[in-house]
Amino acid sequence: MAPGLPPVQAVIFDLDGTLVQTRIASWEIFEQVNRRYDLGVDEPEQYFDLFRGNVYESIAKLCRTEAEADEVKDAFLTLLRSDYTPPLVPGVSDVVRRLASHATLAVMSSNAMGVMRRVLTHNHLAFCFAHVFGGDVTPDKKTAIRTFLADSGSGFGRRCAADYDEAGDRPTPDPAGTVLVTDTAGDVRDALEVGIRVVGVSWGMHSVEALTAAGAEFVALWPQEIVAHLLGDAAAATGACAVPSSSEPVREPADVIDESLVAAAARIRRERRQQAADGFGDRTREAADQQRDRGSWPETRLPRSGPAPAPRHESDGELLRALARMMR
Repeated sequence: MAPGLPPVQAVIFDLDGTLVQTRIASWEIFEQVNRRYDLGVDEPEQYFDLFRGNVYESIAKLCRTEAEADEVKDAFLTLLRSDYTPPLVPGVSDVVRRLASHATLAVMSSNAMGVMRRVLTHNHLAFCFAHVFGGDVTPDKKTAIRTFLADSGSGFGRRCAADYDEAGDRPTPDPAGTVLVTDTAGDVRDALEVGIRVVGVSWGMHSVEALTAAGAEFVALWPQEIVAHLLGDAAAATGACAVPSSSEPVREPADVIDESLVAAAARIRRERRQQAADGFGDRTREAADQQRDRGSWPETRLPRSGPAPAPRHESDGELLRALARMMR
């Protein structure tokens, strides 16, 4: 945590350009609307400039009438709902999960609510966020931020599970402890006008210089810097929502399991069982057959390779039973 700044109670993420890579994906959607309505936005950089203020207000200024502006907005949102599937920014999933253990999280976007749900559920982040404000729900981000701050229940977050916090005193987030993370200068100005803090990200629509000039207290070059800036020494603690370590298996939904990997894993298990069996030597194989013949464990045949003495003490029997379980 930066010196002199209050502890973070709530973090509000912008979606496009902050959590997801949007420069190409969003431009490809808007370019279709631009051609249909002849808006004169013929280069990606011209499109990115629209986000220096509220994007829909910027688009409306390109239209001939108010009715056309409404039609253009509807056409843009319709295409976003059906065709917009941007990839997650590498590294932000872990950042979100770390922050969810320490603060209430929200998402605000000029994008459609259906798009936000698709992006967050597809990337297994939906239950890290307590609140989501889409462009088809709130007219602008200043309104969304004010709504979030005014709700007495906004302090109750989620810890990457469907249920909301119920234990402890969770007061309404203080503006000084509420931070917007965004990639656009327009968002920076809107957040400062409402009275909350802002952290910029360098990988989205606008540059480090533009975000700094707009008033961002810090601009991250890498996603992990967001956690370091907001949590300070506490950033090293992964928390309850963190991604499992490499030693812990990650359970994937059954419909996305690669069957070739399943088959390869089964083959490896068979090879390991065979190697384990071969490693016990002739004496163990003969003793295992004698134990089986006495009915002390289920039918399992091991290859014979000559006579061997029976187990000499109880620990031999325990070893054989462990081998039997492994061979099943």
